[in-house]
Amino acid sequence: MIEIPKLKNEKFYFLPFIIATIFLFGCEQKINEISENPKPNILLIMADDMGYSDLGCYGSEISTPNIDKLAKEGIRFTQFYNSARCCPTRASLLTGLYSHQAGMGTMVTTEPDTVKGAYQGYINDNCVTLAEVLKTVGYKTYMSGKWHVGEFESQWPNNRGFDEYYGLVSGAMNYFDIAKSKREGLERVFVKNGKRYTPPTEGFYSTDAFTEEAIGYLTQHNSENPFFLYLAYNAPHWPLHAYPEDIKKYKGRYKDGWAELRKQRWQKQKALGIVDESWELSPQDPEAMNWEDVKDKERMDLKMAIYAAQIDRMDANIGRVINKLSEMDQLDNTLIIFLSDNGACAEEGALGFEALGGWDGKLGTKNSYASYGRSWANASNTPFRLHKSWVHEGGISTPFIARFPKMIKPDQVTDQLGHVIDLMSTFVEVSGATYPKSKNGKSIIPLEGKSLVPVLSNDKSEPHNSIYWEHFGNKAIRKGDWKLVSVANGDWELYNIKKDRTELNNLIDEQPQIFNDLNKDYQKWAVRVGVKNN
Repeated sequence: MIEIPKLKNEKFYFLPFIIATIFLFGCEQKINEISENPKPNILLIMADDMGYSDLGCYGSEISTPNIDKLAKEGIRFTQFYNSARCCPTRASLLTGLYSHQAGMGTMVTTEPDTVKGAYQGYINDNCVTLAEVLKTVGYKTYMSGKWHVGEFESQWPNNRGFDEYYGLVSGAMNYFDIAKSKREGLERVFVKNGKRYTPPTEGFYSTDAFTEEAIGYLTQHNSENPFFLYLAYNAPHWPLHAYPEDIKKYKGRYKDGWAELRKQRWQKQKALGIVDESWELSPQDPEAMNWEDVKDKERMDLKMAIYAAQIDRMDANIGRVINKLSEMDQLDNTLIIFLSDNGACAEEGALGFEALGGWDGKLGTKNSYASYGRSWANASNTPFRLHKSWVHEGGISTPFIARFPKMIKPDQVTDQLGHVIDLMSTFVEVSGATYPKSKNGKSIIPLEGKSLVPVLSNDKSEPHNSIYWEHFGNKAIRKGDWKLVSVANGDWELYNIKKDRTELNNLIDEQPQIFNDLNKDYQKWAVRVGVKNN
């Protein structure tokens, strides 16, 4: 049971008739406020391994009309951050804490209780989830899609506040057939409401299936209660799986290669106002292959076409959910948020892997298992350096879109800093919930994030003092315009992000005092949250 902190006792003395008057008129006013401004529904949509420039409204050529429409009717953040990889981001998003505080400083574990603390590999009992908090103020809580913050039954969504859950508890999966998702000895666990579930092998495609279940939740939802729906797609994470008709739309579009695609997206980003024209486009990733050296260009064009098709299909499904909300007359009473869990994925090698785990077949089908590789990922992360798992801008920058016309003016772009830890504080504020101090007798770690409501409502906002990262030894701190960052076992690099967000001009030697201040701040944080070998 979640225990809400009590207010201090205060005594007031009023004349009886004043009490009666306040009671009568106060109740009437409160009833009117509730009827006119009911608690908003919340729809949180997350993409998987999608790069910063992969949406039309962030510079892409990929068709994403439904997401673009959300942006047109709401706000886009240009400086919103995740935690660099699937598990840490999901832990921070769900709890409002840095991933280490929630027990997810590493990836999810399949061996319970071997490690405790910041790197135990599942969310701990000293945090609460968005669902657990929102339930305290009457929300029905639904989730469809990828969980990836706890493999064992006690850690599944239905045991962490969700009334209904359908989806993949584990990481990557075969989009067409869950039975073909085993690789490297790891089982992919699919669950429906607390029980293992095997989806049908015919007519199944994960993006469609997650959407169908989400729409089912909305169809049976009792409108007397607000809802929280967390829709976590596995697209466009590898393996590259898409329907032929979706692939056909993009096949041949990428025959000029990744370097040309980066230039095209960069120009569109500048036109959209997503990037500062004074920045330089980062050079091609040194581990990417030069397009002229690629022997099978047609195959690499096909890989990117499949990747684009996965995003295209996801966008179409998001459109279905939006249409359902409109049918329910709940679209404008729903705070909708869209983001990605990390930057685009460079796994594995310049041209990606194929047939991982022993499968071999035509690219895009259920008998294939491939990724698009580091070279295309470099294009997806335009204009930034590096990728998923790193904490340079390419690994941690996400598109972030919010729509809620009762609060958010249309067609806004903001450079306000934000991080996934901010969603808990935001949802607490818009729902009227109270973040608890304890749960089931265990103390709950205080929130790290800040509410985004002042930014969303176009009021003045106090920015984060500092934001921090650590994943597999990659580490960083962002404080104001400055960022101190390092790859694992590498030297610190210092950048003025306002002038140089593509991280090309290392000022570590020119600014020793700023380096010392940021390093000291980072070390304090690392000790506080339990970072190892900091």
